[in-house]
Amino acid sequence: MTGDPSEHESAEPRRERMIPLDDPARQRGVDLITRMAAGDQQALAEFYDTHSVTLYSLALKMTKDEKEAEDAVQDAIIYIWRKAGTYDSQLSSPFSWVVMILRNKAIDRIRSRHRVERIVERATAEWLPLLASEDESADETVSREQRTLVRTALKRLPDEQRQAVELAFFSGLTHEEIAAHLATPLGTIKARIRRGLLRLRNLVSGAR
Repeated sequence: MTGDPSEHESAEPRRERMIPLDDPARQRGVDLITRMAAGDQQALAEFYDTHSVTLYSLALKMTKDEKEAEDAVQDAIIYIWRKAGTYDSQLSSPFSWVVMILRNKAIDRIRSRHRVERIVERATAEWLPLLASEDESADETVSREQRTLVRTALKRLPDEQRQAVELAFFSGLTHEEIAAHLATPLGTIKARIRRGLLRLRNLVSGAR
């Protein structure tokens, strides 16, 4: 977490008070958060039903990745459930409080993804010759044992990840072409390849 959302809200009260404290939507949100703070799971379900679509849309705009957006929303909802007792209705509306939490969770996801992408870039450079080379003479530094190790690890990937990695490295298709071929969103394909390569790297490293 990049910090408690309350730390980011010091500049919010003046803008928030433009929304009347007795606004029905605001009052309902406050009531749901109050009930969540008391452990009411039905209130959590109602809160999720009310805001999940909007939160997902906002998260998708930030992360540009459907799976990351879903995960960011889930992270935010879990945080809201656990921290409902810290909400102060005098400082912000329920929706603004939730959006701030979502923003922080999405930023965490983006930062984590960038770290993973750097790892994947290194993994790609390291394992691409092992994945793509069938001819031992093509690269004398790539041994038969290494190729066997990587291909064995490849078989241990989840089916969707293995399929995406194989199409990316064996078929010569671009990510966009793979997405069209599998009728799957581009962001999902990129995530499968990224996660597949990262898992492949971990499997190969662990087998050594």
